[in-house]
Amino acid sequence: MDEEYTAGYREPCAQCAAVDWGISDEGRFFCRSCHNVIERTREVVETSFIRGSSRITTVGKGPRTKKSDRGRTWMVCEGFQFILKNQADALLRLGVAPDFKDGVLSQLWRLYLQKSRQAYTTDPVTKLKGQSVDSDSGAESSIMSMSVTDAESNPPSTGGSNTENSSDWSGSKSSVTHQTARQRRSCSLMTMPKTLALIHLALVWSREALTLSDLLRLVKHGHLPYVNAHEQLPEEMKLSGNDALLFHVETVPSHHTVHKEAQLLVLFLQLPAFPPITRQALLHPALLSLRYLADANLPDELHRWVCRLMDRAGMADASRLTFSPESEFVLPRYDILTAALIIVTMKVIFGLDDSTEWELSNEVSFQDDAGERFNLRRWYRLMQAALIPAQQTTEREVARRRWRAKKPISHSRRQQCVMMKKKRTAERVQMCFEKLSSCPAAVQDVGPSSFRFCWGEAAGADGPSLHHMKLDGVVSLKQDWLSPLNGSYWHPALRPCSSRLCASHYSEVEPTLPRSFVWLLQLFSFLLDLKPCHLYEEVLKVERRVFGTKTPRGGVSKRSRRKRSATQDQNLSRDVSEKPRNERPRRQRR
Repeated sequence: MDEEYTAGYREPCAQCAAVDWGISDEGRFFCRSCHNVIERTREVVETSFIRGSSRITTVGKGPRTKKSDRGRTWMVCEGFQFILKNQADALLRLGVAPDFKDGVLSQLWRLYLQKSRQAYTTDPVTKLKGQSVDSDSGAESSIMSMSVTDAESNPPSTGGSNTENSSDWSGSKSSVTHQTARQRRSCSLMTMPKTLALIHLALVWSREALTLSDLLRLVKHGHLPYVNAHEQLPEEMKLSGNDALLFHVETVPSHHTVHKEAQLLVLFLQLPAFPPITRQALLHPALLSLRYLADANLPDELHRWVCRLMDRAGMADASRLTFSPESEFVLPRYDILTAALIIVTMKVIFGLDDSTEWELSNEVSFQDDAGERFNLRRWYRLMQAALIPAQQTTEREVARRRWRAKKPISHSRRQQCVMMKKKRTAERVQMCFEKLSSCPAAVQDVGPSSFRFCWGEAAGADGPSLHHMKLDGVVSLKQDWLSPLNGSYWHPALRPCSSRLCASHYSEVEPTLPRSFVWLLQLFSFLLDLKPCHLYEEVLKVERRVFGTKTPRGGVSKRSRRKRSATQDQNLSRDVSEKPRNERPRRQRR
C-alpha cells in the first residue's frame, strides 16, 4: 500500500542515500533502511466533494471590515402585529378585561389580514420589508392589498390558513406582486394611527370604559407604546431604508384623525353590528356624563337634567348609540356626544348669553342659604383658577417629553453620521434644560387617571368640591313641575351644511358667540383634549335633534335670542322639567 502513495517521490535519503520510502501511522514519510523521518506528509484527497468545486481560482482583498447583520427577512404586517401586542399588553396592565386581547383584538387583526389578503387566504398578496417608499402617503399607495369587494370572504379562523405559525397572532409570507393604480387607490395599508383605530374599535366592541380621548391621553403620557414604538421590535427585525417611515412617528394623532381611521376600518372590515350600548354600559352618555360632571366640578343634580335632555333629543336609545351597518349613523363619538349634552343642558338652565347666567348668580348670592346653592360665578372663578395652571402643566410636560428616538433610523451611512451628530447635540441641550428647569424633589410621576382635576379638601386638591350644591337658585316649581328660571334659549343657525362642500364654521362664528359659551367649549375641549371646533359641531347636532332645523339661513339675531317663540320655549321647558317624585308619579312617554 505504501508504494501507491510513495511512487511519485524518488528523492534519495539524506543519511543513507537509499530510495525506499514508507508511510507511518501519522502520515509522515520515513526511510525503511535507516528509519529516518522527513517533513513530507501524505496527501489526503476528500472524495465527498466534486473535483474542482472547492478550488480557489482567484484571490481578492475583500472588505477590511465585517459586514453588519441586516437581520432576517420579515413582513410589514409582522412589525405592526408586534406593536399591537405591546399596546394590548399595556392596556391589560391598566385594568382592561382579559378577553380584550385574545378575544376581540386578535379577531379583528386576523380579519384585517384576511381582508387585505396578507394572510388567511389562498392567494396572499403582501409587502415584504425591503420595498422602498418615499413617505407615509407613498407607502399607502404601494401596499399590496386588494379592494374591499375583491377581498370578501368568510371570517378567519385559527386553522386552515397558509401561515407558518398557527398561533392567533401569526401572519404568512408570500411573494411580492404588483398591482394596478386602481387597486393601489383602494388599498388599506396598516399605519401607526390605524393601530390606535383598531384598538379603539376593540374597546368599543368590548364596551370598556376607555373612550377615544382616554386612549389618546394614555398615548401622550407614555402609558401606551406609540411614539418610537419601533424601538421595542426584536433585534432580528431591523429597520432600514424607507420602510422605517411606516413605523417611525414623533407625534400623536388627533381625536378627529383616529376616529376617521376607525370609521374607514369599520367599512373595510365589513364588521357586523356592535354589541348594544345600553344604559348599563359605561360608554353610555347617562353614565359617562357622571364622570365629566365630576371632573368639571359641577353639581350632581345636573345629571338628571342631562338625562332629560337626552330623552328629549332621542339619544338615550341603544339603537342610536350602537354602530350597525344597516343604519346610516357613523361610529358614535361617545365622549364628544356626552360633553355636548352637558353644554346644551347648561345653556337651557343658565342661558350662557353673557347676561342671564350672571343675573341668576346675583339672585343666588343674595339668598339666605347661598352657601348651599350652586353659583355659576363662583364655579367659573374656581375653574378658571384651576384651568390655567393645568394648561401650563400640560405644556411643560409636552416640552419635557422626549419625542426623538434613542436609536435614530437612517436611510444611508452618510445620513447616519449626521443623525448621530444631531443626537449628541440634542442630548447635551436636554441635559442643560433639565438642570435649568428640573422638577422639584417633591413632585413624583403619578399613574394614569381618567380625571384632569381633583376636587375636595384633601392635600393637593385643585379646589373645594361643588358636587353637593343644589340647583334651587336656578330652577323653580311651576305648576307642580321643576322648571328652569331661564325662559329663553339662543342658538346659531342650525341648518346643516354639506360636509363635502364646506368644513366647520367655528372660526367664522367664534367672534360673535357669547364669551361664556366659548369658555365652556374650551373647558370641555381641554378635558377631552380636542379642538373646540369639533365639540361645537357636536353641540349643533344635539340642538338640531332638540329644536329641528327650521331656522333662518343667516342665523338668529341678538334680539331674537331673547324674544323667541313662546310656544317653543314652553315646549323645551316642559320637556326638560321634572315633577317632584313625592308629589306626583313620573309621566310616561310614548
